[in-house]
Amino acid sequence: MSLAEAIPEIPRIVVPRTAGVIALDPPLTGPARDQAMARIKHLLRERDAVLVAHYYVDEALQRIAEETGGTVSDSLDMARFGHEHPASTIVVAGVRFMGETAKILNPEKRVLIPSLEAECSLDLECPADDFIPFCDAHPERTVVVYSNTSAAVKARADYVVTSSIAVKLVAHLHRQGKKIIWAPDKHLGAYVQAQTGADMLMWNGSCVVHDEFRAQALEQLKARHPEAAVLVHPESPASVIALADAVGSTTQLIDAARTLPNPAFIVATDNRIFHKMRQAAPGKTLIEAPTGGHGATCRSCAHCPWMAMNSLRALLKTLETGEGEIHVEEKTRVKAQQATQRMLDFAAELRREVMGLGDA
Repeated sequence: MSLAEAIPEIPRIVVPRTAGVIALDPPLTGPARDQAMARIKHLLRERDAVLVAHYYVDEALQRIAEETGGTVSDSLDMARFGHEHPASTIVVAGVRFMGETAKILNPEKRVLIPSLEAECSLDLECPADDFIPFCDAHPERTVVVYSNTSAAVKARADYVVTSSIAVKLVAHLHRQGKKIIWAPDKHLGAYVQAQTGADMLMWNGSCVVHDEFRAQALEQLKARHPEAAVLVHPESPASVIALADAVGSTTQLIDAARTLPNPAFIVATDNRIFHKMRQAAPGKTLIEAPTGGHGATCRSCAHCPWMAMNSLRALLKTLETGEGEIHVEEKTRVKAQQATQRMLDFAAELRREVMGLGDA
């Protein structure tokens, strides 16, 4: 049996349409929005809670995090921030695996999420019951998993990575002669493999948002906006990445919008990142990259349906009732923390090296 044949088929998952999610819980506007935001801010103080929000949630939630001493960032920095903040409760505006990551790194704190139904296609397409025996069948390989996975999958890994550090960490392992099992995102895995030359046995999952971006439509959009630089998240297909002026994690794409001289950017990632991009690059034009089913037929339309479940109403209900608490079994948590800590230690070493070069 070839390695390709040995990779289990990913499960079929039900992906809600973003438009349908929003229709069930439409955004509050005007005085109702202002009242809800004020009530949420009051409850955060009353509950000794801090709000940590992902770049992909609604702008109103990002604003609350910014205005109450919380943070807007990627999943790992959200968990780090929650660990360093003195609040006894972390409220995670994001998806379930982000809440689990916060709990993995902060077992002593209460972790809440506005909707326990807020999943991630990458997480769902890599169930632990399939992934663990697959890893056990290849004991000679080092297991590297993306942060968009469950606590149980992280617990089987040797390393957890984010998109910002994946290339550097896999390159480091490759230099040591190690062969890799990579999960779950096939597009990010292919990008990492192309950058490093590592021997990687890859899971076949994909992000419901980034997998919809299409190169042909992007080329047409570029032709209409020749002044625009193309910013692409590496969870996108290789043909889309090939058209990019900058490829990187959410934070790296925001940095690119701030530093590149172009007056406009075509952005191939979740469109809720535009809130922080506008702050970083005021006055510049931001354009959504086209999705595969552009218009009414697309599933995500460049916004994750599960991120869309993070509404003002849902956040307010969580703070009022305490619903949506994240729990991780302790044995699983400890193992997952070990894999995550290896990445944190590697990242810290990289920072020390950069600081050393800066002092020279």
